[in-house]
Amino acid sequence: MVSAKETDLEGVLEGKRQYQVPLYQRVYSWGQRQLDQLWRDILQLAADRTQHPSATHFVGSLVLASSPDAGPVGLQRYLVVDGQQRLTTLTLLLAALRDHRVAVEGDHHRARIDDQYLVNRYERDQPTKLLPTQKDRSAYLAAIRATPTAGGEDNVGAAYRFFRSRLSTVADPEDPVDLDRIEEAVLRGLALVVVTAQPGDNAHRIFESLNNTGLRLTQGDLLRNYLFMRLPSRAEAVYESVWVPLQDALPPDRLEFLFWLDLVQRDESAKQSDTYVGQQTRLDRLTSEAEIEAEIRRIARLGSLLAIALEPTREADRDVRRRLERLRAWGTTTVYPVVLQLLARRADATASSSDVAEALRLVESYLVRRVVIGRATANLNRALLGAVSDVAQGEDVVAALKTSLSTGRKHWGTDAQVREAVHSVPFYWQGRKAQQKLVLLWIEESFAGKEMVDPKGLTIEHLLPQSLTTEWRTALDIPLSGTDPEVEAALHTLGNLTLTGYNSELSNRPWAHKRSLLSDSGLAMNRAVASLPAWNLTEIRRRAEALAAQIIELWPGPDEGIVVVDDRERAAGIWRRLGEILAEVPAGRWTTYGDVAALAGTAPVPLGTRLAAGDEPYAYRVLQAGGTVSPGFRWPSGDATVSPRALLETEGVRFDSLGRADAAQRISAAELAMSLGWSDDAGTDGPDLLGSGDAENVSATVEGRPDARRRRGGSRTTLGDLLDAGLIAPGARLYARGGVVVASVGADGLIDLGDRKYESLSAAGIAVAGHAINGWSYWRIDRGTGRVPLSVLRDELTGRGD
Repeated sequence: MVSAKETDLEGVLEGKRQYQVPLYQRVYSWGQRQLDQLWRDILQLAADRTQHPSATHFVGSLVLASSPDAGPVGLQRYLVVDGQQRLTTLTLLLAALRDHRVAVEGDHHRARIDDQYLVNRYERDQPTKLLPTQKDRSAYLAAIRATPTAGGEDNVGAAYRFFRSRLSTVADPEDPVDLDRIEEAVLRGLALVVVTAQPGDNAHRIFESLNNTGLRLTQGDLLRNYLFMRLPSRAEAVYESVWVPLQDALPPDRLEFLFWLDLVQRDESAKQSDTYVGQQTRLDRLTSEAEIEAEIRRIARLGSLLAIALEPTREADRDVRRRLERLRAWGTTTVYPVVLQLLARRADATASSSDVAEALRLVESYLVRRVVIGRATANLNRALLGAVSDVAQGEDVVAALKTSLSTGRKHWGTDAQVREAVHSVPFYWQGRKAQQKLVLLWIEESFAGKEMVDPKGLTIEHLLPQSLTTEWRTALDIPLSGTDPEVEAALHTLGNLTLTGYNSELSNRPWAHKRSLLSDSGLAMNRAVASLPAWNLTEIRRRAEALAAQIIELWPGPDEGIVVVDDRERAAGIWRRLGEILAEVPAGRWTTYGDVAALAGTAPVPLGTRLAAGDEPYAYRVLQAGGTVSPGFRWPSGDATVSPRALLETEGVRFDSLGRADAAQRISAAELAMSLGWSDDAGTDGPDLLGSGDAENVSATVEGRPDARRRRGGSRTTLGDLLDAGLIAPGARLYARGGVVVASVGADGLIDLGDRKYESLSAAGIAVAGHAINGWSYWRIDRGTGRVPLSVLRDELTGRGD
C-alpha cells in the first residue's frame, strides 16, 4: 500500500538515497517558460520568508516506488514514477548555486552542498542522489560533477546555464545573504508531497492512475489520492460504490472546485489556490478509517449537489430549477458557495424547495440591482462568501440571506437607488454585455407573461442613436455639431436601450423608420415605444421610470431598515473610474466633458468641478464640446507655467485660430469604452446566453427575423469578473511590464499597490509607469504556460459565452 507525506526538498535529498528515473519515462524537457516560472516563484518565496519564515510554495508531487535493486542495507533506492522533471530541475539548480557560490565566496560550498544534497559521498563510486535516464545521464553528471562539459546545448545543459545566469544577476556583492535566502528557500521553502509505493505495488498502474490524462495533477487529484491512501482496507469498495458515481455526475475539472467550495463553507477567506493545503490541514485531524470513509461520503454528497447547481436539468423542483438556470446564465461562479449551502440545507431537511427557490431569487435580485445601480462587481466575492456562514447558521434561510446581503456596504440597490440610477448610470457599460442583455430579456419576459423569449439574434440597441444625424439633432433641438451634455448623459442609460434583431437596419435611422420596424417586433417593450410619435429626452426619462418600477417589482430589494446607503462611497467609485478613463486618452488626442461624464456615470457640471480642482492627471486632455479649453481649468497646486493648449500642442493636438482643437483628433466615449474593454458599439452582440439544455427558457424566435450580421464584441470586463470566473485568485501577484512585482489582486476586485487600492488596472498602471497605459496589456500574471498579459485572461472570459 502506498504512503504519502508532505516534506521539503531538503527532506527528499538528505540521507543515503538515490532516485532512479526509469527507462520508460520521457527525457528531461523543461524549457525557458517553465524555468522562468520556477525562478520567479523562488525569488518571491525568498522575499516572503524574510517576513514570514514559515512561508512555503507547493511545487507538486513526487511519486516513488521501491527499486528492484534495492537491498536491505546501504543506499535506499527508489524509482521515480512521477515528478522526475521537477526533481531534475531542482538538483540542477542546486548544482548551479553550488558553482556560483564557489566562484564568488569560496570552495567550502562545494563539499557542503555535494555531500548533503547531490552526491552520496561515502558510498562506493560516490553515486549521485538522482540518476536520470540514459539519454540525459551524461549531461546531468557533467553538471553535478562540475566538469568542463557542464552546461551543454541540450535541455539539461540549458537548465544549468539558465540558473547560473540568473544567480549572477541576483547576487548582490554588498549583501551576500541574498544567496543564503535563495538556498534556504529552495531547500526548506519548496514543499512537495512524496507518495511512496511499497514493494509489491504496481508502480506503472500508480503512474497511470495519477496521469492518465497526460495533464498535471490538480489539487483535487492530490486530495482524492490523499483520502484513498488513508483508507487501506476499504479503499477499493468505497472507490467503486461512492467515488465512481461522483465522477460520473461531476466532470473531473470540477473536482478541485468542489474541494474549494467545501473549504470556503468554513472559511470565507480561503483562496482557491490554497485548496490543497487548507483541506489537508483539516483532514489531518481525522485519525481512523471510519472517519476518512465518512468524509469521502460527505464530499460525494456535496458533489451531487454541485452537479445539480452546474446542471440544473438534474433538479426535480421546477421553481428551483428555473432559478438555478437563470443564475447559470448570469455566468459568475461567485454564487456557487451560497447556492451549495442552500441546496445542502434542503438536503438536510432544514429548508424546503420553496425556501431555496425564494433565496435563489434574492441572489438573482442582488446581482441585477447591483448592475442597475452601477456597482456590478464591487466587493461581490466578499459579500456572497460572507453570506455562506449566515445561511448555514440561520433558522430561516431566506431571512438569513436577506439580512446578510443587506448588512454593511454590500451594494444591494434600494428602490430609491434604482429609481435614481436609471436616469444617471450608463447601464450600457455596467457588468458584462451578456448580463445587460439578460436584464432586458427578463424584463421583456415579464411584459410577455409566460411567453419565453429566444435571445438568439437579439442585440442591445440604442433607441436614440450614438451617432446623431442632422435630422435627429433637429428633432432634439440641439446644435448641429458638437455634443450636448444632456443627450450624452442619457444616451447609455437604461431608458434608451432595448433588445432587437433589427440592429443593422435601425442604426441611426430617423425615428419614423425605427418606429415602423419596432412596431412589427415580437417584443412587447419595442411595440410600446413604437406607439410614441417622437423619441427624445422626455420619453427616455418616462421609459426609465417605467423600467425602474418593473425592476422593483420583479427583483425584491434589501431590508431597508438595516441597509447602508453611502452616497460618498458611490461618488468615490465614480472618481476612481474617472482616473481609469483619463488614463486611456492617448497623447495627441482629446475628449470632452460630456464623453467622460457619460462613461463615469456622472454629469458634466460635477465632472468639471472635479477636474477644475486640479487633482486628476491628464485632465488637460478634457475640453469643452467645441474643443476649447475650459476657462475654469486649473493645474495641480496652482502650477500655471504652461497652458493646457500649449501642452496639448506639444503632444500633437492641432488648434485653429479660434482656439478649437481638431475635431478629427477627438476620442469619443464609444472609442474610449472600446479602449477600456467595456463595450464597442450598439451592434455588439453578447455570446449565446442559454445553452441547449435550457429548454424551458427557449421558444420560437419572436422577432420578425434575426439580425443576419451578428457580431461578437468586447464587454466591460473587470478584475472582479476574472475572480468570479475562477481565472484569477484573490492574492494573485500582478507584474508591471518589465517584470517587477508591485501589485496584487484583492478579494474585492481592487488592485492593491503599496498602501493604496485602485479600482482600475489603468489607474494602478499610471501610478507605476507615470504615464498613460492600457492596464490590460500593462499588467501580467503568471500561468502554467508562463507570464501573460491580463488581456489574455479577459479574452478567454469573453470568449467563453458567459
